[in-house]
Amino acid sequence: MLKQIIFAITLLLTFAVFFWTISRLFRYFKFTKPKKIGHFGKRIWITIKVAFFQDKILRRPWVGIMHALIWWGFILILFGSLEMVIDGLFGTEKIFQFMGGFYDFMMAGGDIFAPIIALATLGFLIRRFFMHIKRFYGPEMKPVSKADANLALILIFLLMISLGAMNVNYVLWTQATGEKAAGIYPVGDWIASRFIGIPAETAWFWYQFNWWAHLLLIFIFANILPYSKHFHVFMSVPNVFISKLQPLGYVDNMPNITKEVKLMMDTNAAFSEAPEEEGQPERFGVQDVEDTNWIQYFNSLSCTECGRCTSVCPANITGKLLSPRKVMMDTRARMKEKGPGLVKEGKDYDDGKHLVGTYLTEEELWACTLCNACAQECPVDINQPSLILDMRRYLVLEESKAPSGLNTAFTNIENNGAPWQFSTEDRMLWAEGLERNDIS
Repeated sequence: MLKQIIFAITLLLTFAVFFWTISRLFRYFKFTKPKKIGHFGKRIWITIKVAFFQDKILRRPWVGIMHALIWWGFILILFGSLEMVIDGLFGTEKIFQFMGGFYDFMMAGGDIFAPIIALATLGFLIRRFFMHIKRFYGPEMKPVSKADANLALILIFLLMISLGAMNVNYVLWTQATGEKAAGIYPVGDWIASRFIGIPAETAWFWYQFNWWAHLLLIFIFANILPYSKHFHVFMSVPNVFISKLQPLGYVDNMPNITKEVKLMMDTNAAFSEAPEEEGQPERFGVQDVEDTNWIQYFNSLSCTECGRCTSVCPANITGKLLSPRKVMMDTRARMKEKGPGLVKEGKDYDDGKHLVGTYLTEEELWACTLCNACAQECPVDINQPSLILDMRRYLVLEESKAPSGLNTAFTNIENNGAPWQFSTEDRMLWAEGLERNDIS
């Protein structure tokens, strides 16, 4: 009974801290702009393909397989973790064993994947400590980012070690007592065969020790994740679900601009429009985080900081300042900085800083070619160009700031109806003197 009370208090504290942290992050969504999503059937299929089958990750075979094995293993192990929580609350032991063959399969899967995940995690740690992987570095990757990744990998490694040790000692206990083991543990049986003769009391002690260690590590890990780049453990699947369905080169129209154009084309519509609410007019584009839509903010929370986007960015490769990863990290950091003030004072809150200008420079934003290579490579389907484009829209429409070449094109479009410096009357001068060949 004491074990249940201690476990219930621990679980309650874990959930209380976790939901307090999550509520602080998600209350900022009310300051972002709405954006509708649809085609849910298609979204479900994309989520299965990208998130569960790891379609994008597996483009890089060796690293992709290691990451996919960790992901698939965690899905299997989650079943056993849920059973442990129920056992801890109600004082039961292996409560799901009534499921028979399915239970045996899930326990065997978790037992096999525990050492696989541990080895894969060890491989990732070796890569980070001893191999200079270029995409792991950059001006935006501060020491805390690297420490954060290493801590998460070490915790995952310890989780798998504790799970494996728990299974081994459970098998040793059943052998010492003659009890029938609930579930199948191939790796646990193999290791336990090397330690035959251990007393039942010793095996039970280490089984319980590793049971507690495993669950406490899960609780600690869950509460570290929201402060870490590994928050994508929770965010990546829903982020893939809400990802862009149109081709990557497709550019959304701005609703407020579309409305103005329609009013210009149909003046009668101006009188049928509902009166606008009093207050500041809607901003064109994105100057700060409250101008982003909710999907763009969700994207920033889902960023894994893996650097695949920056590693394929032609602007970054050629030495320009733009880093798509930095765009998402800065958006997340800016909301973390400004969010509490927005909660306290509302959308009128101004701390004198802005996403455009303070965090991201004009030089960075105009370096983007909108090739969408970053969005193509992102393993969790973040759409970096949509945010970059909206910030450039702000610069042009609100600040009249654009590179000189674009300003020339804008002037020509205004005066000549085309980006070239020729009047409409001179547009066909190039064809003068050409003879038309009749096709018989």
